[in-house]
Amino acid sequence: MALHRLPAALRAPIEARTWREFGYLLLSLPLSVLAFALSVTTLALGAGLLITFLGIPVLAGGLAVCRGFGTLERARARALLRSDVADPAPVRAAGGGAMAWTGAVLKSGVSWRHLLYGFVHLPWAVFAFVVAVTFWTYGWAALTYPLWRWALPVHVGGDGIQLYGDGTHSIVLDSSTELALTSLVGLALVLVTPWILRGLTFVDRLLVAGLLGPSRLASRVSELETDRGVVVDTAAADLRRIERDLHDGAQARLVALAMDLGAAREKLADDPQSAARLVEEAHGEVKTALRELRDLARGIHPAVLTDRGLDAALSAVAARCTVPVSVEVDLSSRPAPAIEGIAYFTVSELLQNVSKHARARRAWVDVWRTGDKLMLQVRDDGSGGAGVGSGGGLAGLAERLDAVDGILAVDSPAGGPTTVTAELPWRA
Repeated sequence: MALHRLPAALRAPIEARTWREFGYLLLSLPLSVLAFALSVTTLALGAGLLITFLGIPVLAGGLAVCRGFGTLERARARALLRSDVADPAPVRAAGGGAMAWTGAVLKSGVSWRHLLYGFVHLPWAVFAFVVAVTFWTYGWAALTYPLWRWALPVHVGGDGIQLYGDGTHSIVLDSSTELALTSLVGLALVLVTPWILRGLTFVDRLLVAGLLGPSRLASRVSELETDRGVVVDTAAADLRRIERDLHDGAQARLVALAMDLGAAREKLADDPQSAARLVEEAHGEVKTALRELRDLARGIHPAVLTDRGLDAALSAVAARCTVPVSVEVDLSSRPAPAIEGIAYFTVSELLQNVSKHARARRAWVDVWRTGDKLMLQVRDDGSGGAGVGSGGGLAGLAERLDAVDGILAVDSPAGGPTTVTAELPWRA
């Protein structure tokens, strides 16, 4: 039987993950001793020399070494725990020179968190090492006891491990029943050990991520920078789309209209009938150009959304869908215009997907507020199979929502139905 077909409880003791986590805990003890010694030496020597000029560069140099040790710990966590902890921001000195670098290291919260890791991790590493080694060795030793008991007699004349002895009587594991019970106890320990290791390494993951990774503020800044890039790219794409639609649509029709009117003016005196036909064709071009401009303006920001809100705007979108759509908007007040616009275009794009790809007979749109969240849900009874794949329309929509701390969840099994739920922050 393939290993992956076994229940998780049975395959856990022999999975690579268990062995990697056990190796991580074994290495943690000597490395944490080294980190603790480094942290104590850095703090004691630096603080002791602060009365002289040497204390500041010594402390900065020790903090820099602690940061280097943190790099090793993050690499170890990635390799053995598969914990992808990002590297914190490097030290950035305001100016050049050793003094500027020293000041930057001392003012960096990341440096002091690396120093704190050296103090905090040692007691935990000792505890985790003892627990891991105890459960691991006792479990496997008890499980395989019938195979090796003959090789290691505990005392002369004994035929197994002596659990108790006081000179008058003793308890020795030597009968077949005792061998079987010992193996069963060992099996129970072997089966429970992987889950104990996972609990221990979970704490290590928290320590590495919390003390050796970037701070929450730095992570948030990085996330906002990424979101800003998405917003800029989206705005540029929208401008290119508007320019393309104007150039290929209304502009081309207006050019043709000008040519037709010019030809009609030339023929007005000599051939009134041909001129009238050209004017009639130009009139048709004007109506088509106006319709395209109206659709383009609606795609930029519909007037009904500004004037009457989401209920009326989404009802208008639903009326243009190729399948019947039921719209239910339960909002006691209107969100901020930016959030309202994102909600409108999200539902609009999802209904376009229903029209083009879902092969549905009906669709439903629900909008409501829960706490500080604006919830959108679009459902259809189509063929399903939609997903937030790379490069797809839903992937782009998810990126747009993520730029404002929104979330897009898609539930679309093969055969349908499809439910797409979007969550936006409520900003009044």
